[in-house]
Amino acid sequence: IGEQVSLKCYFKSSSPITESLTVDWTYLPLTGGQMETIFHYQSVPYPTTVGKFKDRISWAGNVAQGDASIAIQSPAITDNGTFICSVKNPPDV
Repeated sequence: IGEQVSLKCYFKSSSPITESLTVDWTYLPLTGGQMETIFHYQSVPYPTTVGKFKDRISWAGNVAQGDASIAIQSPAITDNGTFICSVKNPPDV
């Protein structure tokens, strides 16, 4: 609590990495409710601009090295939940 936390996500692709590669991070609260997209990456990072993670998520990955990790600043107990990393590198999904 209170310190930056890294959420690691590593991937391998049979296709070359291009600008078409996308990374989506979604979050489902521990208490249930709506799944929400909290981070999107396509050539550049697009952290969420709404919700509880606004201004708290930063890109920590390097897609050229198969890394799609993010970092969350000032995590709290209320952030508990399921975080899902989805990487698509067309035509490889």
